[in-house]
Amino acid sequence: MAQADSPPATEFAIETKGLVKQFGLIEALRGIDFEMRTGEFLTIFGPNGAGKTTLLSILASLAQPTAGSARVAGYDVTDSDPRMRRQIGVISHASFLYADLTAQENLVFYARLYGLDQPEELALRALEGVELSLRRHDKVGTFSRGMIQRVSIARAMIHNPSILFLDEPYTGLDQHASLLLESQLKKLKTEKRTVLMTTHDFGRGLEMCDRVAVQVKGRFALHLTREKIDPATFEQLYIDTVEQVK
Repeated sequence: MAQADSPPATEFAIETKGLVKQFGLIEALRGIDFEMRTGEFLTIFGPNGAGKTTLLSILASLAQPTAGSARVAGYDVTDSDPRMRRQIGVISHASFLYADLTAQENLVFYARLYGLDQPEELALRALEGVELSLRRHDKVGTFSRGMIQRVSIARAMIHNPSILFLDEPYTGLDQHASLLLESQLKKLKTEKRTVLMTTHDFGRGLEMCDRVAVQVKGRFALHLTREKIDPATFEQLYIDTVEQVK
């Protein structure tokens, strides 16, 4: 499956400088600066309300920053360039699926949206990857939350993106579906894709990442390489980091 466009040459797959987002008097992001090179996997932990979803929404060009800048795959996120959108896949709380369409129809729609060849074949292959090919003719509105999330995974990957944004991707997944997603992420890491994931799951969050960040009150309160993290003591480090910001 070939990607629709090659991104412009750039040192970083993701780069932010002084990123700020305000909702009225609420400052969801308060100056976030970080870079990710191609193939890196960053896991962001943080309490509810830390601005993690807001950060991913801006990077996916689903929301506009109030100040600062962000570039993804070499493109300015404020330009909403369709070439940038072809380089990213998003799995979030919203499924971006149409309840009145079948699982296959949803994926065919997205394959055509990205201008991919053989959309029906790609849709079936994507559903096989999340073990839902037998339900391909059923409307998504009849699916359980876990099944919808599995179709969302297929949707996010159908255009073979070079960058993947995962906002609490394990939410609503049963054990089997969680293992399927874990297998997909391990494959992505082997393929040197750039992955940014937010999660509350310390075990899964630490297992595959190259770098770890703790976001609190709209800022990175901690940002370390994975080798500097001891999984046995990370939970306490996380609690101490959050408490210090409070």
